[in-house]
Amino acid sequence: MITTYPLPWSCTPQKREKLQTLQINFGSYCNLACKHCHIEAGPNRREVMNADTLGKVISWIRTYKPDVVDITGGAPELMNGFRTLVEASSQSGAQVIDRCNLSVLSEAGQEDLVPFLKRHNVQIVASLPCYLKENVEQQRGKGSYDLSIKGLKLLNEFGYGMEESLPLYLVYNPGGPYLPPAKEKLEPAYRERLREDWGIEFTELWCLSNVAIKRFENYLKARGELESYEQLLEDHYNPNTLKGLMCHNTLSVDYRGVLYDCDFNLALDKKLADQDEQFLWDINPDTIRGLPIAMGKHCLACTAGSGSSCTGAVEPHAIKSTTHSDIHSLSH
Repeated sequence: MITTYPLPWSCTPQKREKLQTLQINFGSYCNLACKHCHIEAGPNRREVMNADTLGKVISWIRTYKPDVVDITGGAPELMNGFRTLVEASSQSGAQVIDRCNLSVLSEAGQEDLVPFLKRHNVQIVASLPCYLKENVEQQRGKGSYDLSIKGLKLLNEFGYGMEESLPLYLVYNPGGPYLPPAKEKLEPAYRERLREDWGIEFTELWCLSNVAIKRFENYLKARGELESYEQLLEDHYNPNTLKGLMCHNTLSVDYRGVLYDCDFNLALDKKLADQDEQFLWDINPDTIRGLPIAMGKHCLACTAGSGSSCTGAVEPHAIKSTTHSDIHSLSH
């Protein structure tokens, strides 16, 4: 039985299209505890995909061969089975994406991680919420900026961000209750500062909005800013972003193998199509095509301004809020 939830803004119901990306949330364990993390990952979390589930996920990938396998967490590189999943996905013909917090590259036992990723042609999507040290550490903790810079330099040494075949995407997200600036304004500032200060190169900057759930929601509540942020999102709702939302062609899988329309629905335990619990190995891509997408108030973060998806803005030239007080000035 499908449950219909009233949407808090004028939104046409959306349906799933042909599957392109299988996004696997490997678990909530992470060496960082970022204040904006929508799954509340951290060093004390123990939810991690076990070997039995991993085997079933790999079997599904080998059978249905999704175009992209997008691996996230937590810090997926630090969990048992990550490299097995990368190898199996690559051998099945998928483009593998690793969503990396950069600091994991300095963890003990990860000295050969970058060569491994390069060997399997893994694309790197690296979170760097600002180019300023104080802003990064405000979100991610003391010492995280230096580790991020160290990780970026290492990736550059192996060709990431330098060679066309080894893309290095950086991800910006605001440090407070506002929308990200336009990529066209922010990316040149990132390039200038990272290049001049550290000699670092990257392929492209992706600008993502924060979703007001879990840890970021609690942060906004504590500052009395939740209602104003939600109103900001609603005021900037852009219906033109709907057609580009990642939930149309991305299927999200949690560490147990349970299915969701996106990683934010996963965090909220809002199951695929608002149906009962389903597991990856019980479906094929054709059975979910055309299903309604489970949506709610949190979807405003993906549909405000230029929109936001796992690959950045949905409609790059839309008008956005230009408030970005966590960056001193785009001209600096």
